[in-house]
Amino acid sequence: MKSLQIGMSWFSERAGGLDRYYYDCTRYLPTVGIEVQGLVAGSPQVTENTGGKITAFAAADASIIKRWLGVRKNCSQLLAKNQYDLIVSHFALYTFPLLNLIKDIPLVIHFHGPWALESDVEVPKPVATWLKKYIEKTVYHRASQFIVLSQTFRDILHQEYRVPLEQINIIPGGADIDRFNINLSPAEARTTLNWHPDRPTIFCVRRLAKRMGLENLITAMVEVSDRYPDIMLYIAGSGALAATLKTQIIELGLSNNVQLLGYIPDPQLPLCYRGANFSVVPTVALEGFGLIVVESLATGTPVMGTPIGGIPEILRPFSPDLVFEGVDSKQLASGIIETLSGDRNLPSSEVCLNYVKENYAWEAIAHKIKLVYQKVKNKRV
Repeated sequence: MKSLQIGMSWFSERAGGLDRYYYDCTRYLPTVGIEVQGLVAGSPQVTENTGGKITAFAAADASIIKRWLGVRKNCSQLLAKNQYDLIVSHFALYTFPLLNLIKDIPLVIHFHGPWALESDVEVPKPVATWLKKYIEKTVYHRASQFIVLSQTFRDILHQEYRVPLEQINIIPGGADIDRFNINLSPAEARTTLNWHPDRPTIFCVRRLAKRMGLENLITAMVEVSDRYPDIMLYIAGSGALAATLKTQIIELGLSNNVQLLGYIPDPQLPLCYRGANFSVVPTVALEGFGLIVVESLATGTPVMGTPIGGIPEILRPFSPDLVFEGVDSKQLASGIIETLSGDRNLPSSEVCLNYVKENYAWEAIAHKIKLVYQKVKNKRV
């Protein structure tokens, strides 16, 4: 089966959950018989490094007109040379200008989240939000089937975009277990990272944006550090809130307990997870899955997460103790303190890894995706 996959950006050039998922699709779908060619925004190195399998149609920071013209031009060239069984969209913005080109080729949507709603949470702009939702609805109206990462995203897709439930397939994200299951102890990982070797350590990796709940987490650390003065929280990520969070840390007197690491290169992430006693996902809104939850567990490091979106769908069946009571700073502080004191039980490294192997291994995820693709292809025949 031959697919043309429309992505957003290439993972090695832009870290993000959608881009990681797309990257893994290009690696694992061919192992189950799905040939993948792709289009993303990025540098010319993307095309070179993938042997032409993935084409960068324009720079990620180019104007929207240049990106739309670029994706149309490259899509036209690929359609002229290839017969695709289906078009697969991971990002509505870059699929929208292709709708009149793909004609009767079936379209499958990987719904990674409500783009318009997420943007509105970050920076409310009514006109821009309306336009983004119009683009999404137009693309989704053309699709045959949808793949979502969680029941939360299924509900959003059905309620906000009026997609019939029978068109929506829930398939969770996956983890590359070999990549995250590194053969180092937490102490060895901390030494490699130049982290404090003996202090209780929490790790959080998030885009530094409003809906990620980082302000609440930092505020919670005031109460936590009062009880556990040697506690250390490392926050990895970049984004618009970097300066605000840095100021917050200083004003709250947490410079000895909270450190912003900035952007962490992808090969270093398994080390960061492994070096922590546990990691934290403090999201306050629109968390459709939480790939970082599965990634942390794949390193053998337990995760505490807020009861938002897809996070509890992963954690509650595994260990209810890993889910915070809510999202505010008091609830985060209470959960962290209870964990450090032993009132909440943390699963062992082995139990964490086995849970991922049994439920989120990419090999199994790829087979499930293939079944949806096959269903669409068979209907066309």
